Amino acid sequence: MGFRLQGRAIATEIALTVSFSHMHSRADDTTLVRDALALKAGAFERIVSAQQRLVWYVVQSIVRDTEDSRELCQEVFLRVHQCLHQFRGESSLASWIGRIATNVALRHLEKKRIPLVDDDDGALMDAVPSDDDVLAELEAAQVNACLLQAIENLPPLQRLVLTLYHLEEMQISDVAAISGLAEGTIKSHLHRSRAKLRVQLAVQFGESNI
Repeated sequence: MGFRLQGRAIATEIALTVSFSHMHSRADDTTLVRDALALKAGAFERIVSAQQRLVWYVVQSIVRDTEDSRELCQEVFLRVHQCLHQFRGESSLASWIGRIATNVALRHLEKKRIPLVDDDDGALMDAVPSDDDVLAELEAAQVNACLLQAIENLPPLQRLVLTLYHLEEMQISDVAAISGLAEGTIKSHLHRSRAKLRVQLAVQFGESNI
């Protein structure tokens, strides 16, 4: 991937640092779910403990309101508890729960009539050349600070997709499983968000720095 900020430290500033290296195997997931459905002591609590940072990361990336995010995270795990019998092991448990978190957060924004994407994306794409490595040369701390603000200003879906893919270095298939978006749609969001970042940073630092 060409898009990289100054190491993992920048990702920490955008949201809670989330490590997905703890994801269990499908067999482990199935066993844990089976134990939870059988009401074995501590089984569901282990699910919550393992996935609570992922849920917070997804919800907060979309909603950006701490109090709302806390309530929505509780709602996510309530729905996980209610729907756990529907888990079939076709994806990882983390991806399945991440998808629930995404749906809960997006419905929250829809109720508040907050747009999930920009209406002017098409015009923007006509104005900005395609470049998968638009931020490869950004090194100055001042530019990084402006970049963080630019990412913060992205629409919710583009912000979520970009941070999962670039900052958390997840595969397109994993981002699709969590977001519920088609892989082609994710690639489109990535392209559009990079284009927006390029435009915003070019205004402040000039085309030669981007």
